[in-house]
Amino acid sequence: MKLGLIKGNVVATTKDPGLVGKKLLIVQPTDADFNDRGELIVAIDTVGAGFGDRVLYATGSSARTMLEDRHAPVDASVVAIIDTVEVY
Repeated sequence: MKLGLIKGNVVATTKDPGLVGKKLLIVQPTDADFNDRGELIVAIDTVGAGFGDRVLYATGSSARTMLEDRHAPVDASVVAIIDTVEVY
């Protein structure tokens, strides 16, 4: 899993059947201090995240395991909304 910050959403009225009814979020990958790291990605929302939320997201085949349709064309899923991060 990776840390990210929700920057927005994507609206697509025509999409693959495996994505119908799913919210698409724009995620900014971050470091543990939530400084931007890397390029924005689009991820399926599985937890009800929204703009400004700090989140955990999964990529690759792990991202699809959160969905009922394991064959959906998904390579990133938001899997948790972060309350706190403690780095020692």
